[in-house]
Amino acid sequence: MLETERRDPASQALPDHSVVPAVWSRITNLDVDRGEGSWLITRDGQRYLDYSSGIGVTNTGHAHPRVAAAVAAQAARLLHGQQNILYHEPGLRLYDRLRTLLPGGPWQAFLSNSGAEAVEASVKLARAATGRPAIIAFRYGYHGRTAQTMALTTAKDVYRAAFEPLPGSVYHTAYPYCYRAPGGPHSPDACTCDWEAQLDLTFHQFIYPDRVAAVIIEPVLGEGGYIVPPPGFLPRLREITRQHGILLIADEVQTGFGRTGELFAVKHWNVEPDIVVMAKGIASGLPLSGILARADLMAQWKPGTHGGTYGGNVVSCAAANATLDVIEDEGLVANARERGLQFLAGLRALAARYPSVGDARGLGLMVALEFVRPGVGDGRVPDPDLTKRIQAEALARHLIVLTAGTYVNVIRIIPPLVTTADEVALALSILDESLAAAGA
Repeated sequence: MLETERRDPASQALPDHSVVPAVWSRITNLDVDRGEGSWLITRDGQRYLDYSSGIGVTNTGHAHPRVAAAVAAQAARLLHGQQNILYHEPGLRLYDRLRTLLPGGPWQAFLSNSGAEAVEASVKLARAATGRPAIIAFRYGYHGRTAQTMALTTAKDVYRAAFEPLPGSVYHTAYPYCYRAPGGPHSPDACTCDWEAQLDLTFHQFIYPDRVAAVIIEPVLGEGGYIVPPPGFLPRLREITRQHGILLIADEVQTGFGRTGELFAVKHWNVEPDIVVMAKGIASGLPLSGILARADLMAQWKPGTHGGTYGGNVVSCAAANATLDVIEDEGLVANARERGLQFLAGLRALAARYPSVGDARGLGLMVALEFVRPGVGDGRVPDPDLTKRIQAEALARHLIVLTAGTYVNVIRIIPPLVTTADEVALALSILDESLAAAGA
């Protein structure tokens, strides 16, 4: 190899894709060179509208100049300052800033690396603070792929089915999935789901409520199918948990940092949880996560009972501070709300024209289409094959979208919060063509 080639990897042919293990299931096989805002650009110059956002991570868009500058400046000063050993300015500023993001409190943050780590932290804190062993989660929920978080997850069989035994003292109860309610689909605004009766049954059949440390819930279900709860669900759940002295954990990994048109989704329902789990959009793509918890709960953790080598990495904290600056200064929460209304109106117009669309739903820039086989069974039989064809047709037209749902029959759409009205209109046009091409 020539010395100039060794110094310039871009001049070399890429290794074969087989070097990456197959356990990483593929959304695309694109070789990407760079990203700009809502777009990914491949090595051969093709542009793709990325409405996956790296699975809900790049809320400020790809390579936002202010975030990239903050990362570069910090990397030149200090790459790693371990939290047990020292304090660093980006971390102190971020810790101080995070505690002001929600009303109520007072709040205190704990920083880690991934969403699953943060969920683990929330469970450990809940058990330590209450002295109770059990956790209740909801069917269709997703909370991660570590052992504890797999035990909490029921979104899809592939996440947990091959890995039993899993940690115990975790119980799952019914979620109000209005489209798939046993009595037939209905509007969430007139919900008749029996989730509260099922929770009460859980207390009578499986676990005393005074043995439950926490209930964990995604304010809008993510991997389970982008399911928006009925308006009264979270407020009533908050009442029930308080009645029994149970902590409420809001898993805002996918919904947080403006995704739903509020900085945190719980604000849509004026619900104050005890612990909030954060990750994904917090640092625009650098590994960072954490929890916000009531300060009195955080005080129950004895020094040394939780931690991690890389949690609160100094470069990631710099990226997070810049991310929050961009979200605030560029009005990205309001843009998510406005573009989300535009997108949902467009999806509902498509649903009226294509019989295979069973439901169009979403909140902010977290929107989805659920696909079924019309005329089969009760009309709600999932159609994962059609869903995969639509995803492929969209990719062929340079639009990247993801799937979701227990039966993988949901197209979920996760634009960066910087996306424009013109980009949303383009995506809706591509989806229209893709549904037609796939035979929806």
